[in-house]
Amino acid sequence: MQLLVTGCAGFIGYHLCERLLDDGHEVVGVDDLSTGQLTNVNDLKARPRFRFVEHDIAEPLSIEEPFEIAYNLACPASPIDFGPRRLNILAVCSRGVWNMLDLCRRTGTRLLHTSTSEVYGNPREHPQRESYWGHVNPIGPRSCYDEGKRFAEALITNYANYHQVEARVARIFNTYGPRMRADDGRVLPNFITQGFAGKPLTVHGDGSQTRSFCYVTDMVDGIIRLANSDVTEPVNLGNPAEISILEFAREIVRLTGGKSEIAHVERPKDDPELRRPDITRARQHLGWEPKIDRAQGLARTVQWFEQYA
Repeated sequence: MQLLVTGCAGFIGYHLCERLLDDGHEVVGVDDLSTGQLTNVNDLKARPRFRFVEHDIAEPLSIEEPFEIAYNLACPASPIDFGPRRLNILAVCSRGVWNMLDLCRRTGTRLLHTSTSEVYGNPREHPQRESYWGHVNPIGPRSCYDEGKRFAEALITNYANYHQVEARVARIFNTYGPRMRADDGRVLPNFITQGFAGKPLTVHGDGSQTRSFCYVTDMVDGIIRLANSDVTEPVNLGNPAEISILEFAREIVRLTGGKSEIAHVERPKDDPELRRPDITRARQHLGWEPKIDRAQGLARTVQWFEQYA
């Protein structure tokens, strides 16, 4: 099959392209390289059946060739981008998604859009099911991303129904693994780089807030299964194994040599208190659940950071 992947230079985008190429598909990758890594693109370009197009999807795409599936992963997603790239995030989630839908309508392509667990905001339901509408601050410091992704889901739902475009929506929870950007501001790269440097691991607040971490190969498998399924409702993809940030920091200290202390710093506004996916829908309709436990995944990730980051 010929497939399109936007955001191909990003962390999950790279791993998705790698898996699709390994499966024998032809892949056209699109990225504007604003937050993606050129190293990822160069490594993909070395593979047969991969072609790269540098482009910002907030501008109309001139690609007219037919694809079986277009995977849309294009959007800055790191908290450090929520300030300087806030308008770019909103543009990608609105004009960018609209452009992707227009492309899919013209070429008869199915769209797989990657949404996020952040559509649930700081949830009052735990674990989070797809039926939960969320608890989001529409004018807070995270609103460009949270509300941008919520708008994208509304746009896809209405556009797909009106124009009869096939679309699938994955709500991705925290994902980790090799090739994460060391400077992307997320908790795992922060902890690992601090640990290897022998610096204190900075835990926001008292660290009682929880997260659920899914290894990237499991996430990619879920995305592909959803793209090839008949499921038209949003589907949570993530690992239900929940851990507090404080305990997570302690795990990383052990894995990076055990020399770092833990320092508590001010917690960002609107930082979610709880995060754990209910993956019943994914289990029932996709036959999917994570296979890589946190011990395995963290060992692989820490080793990669030690060698390459």
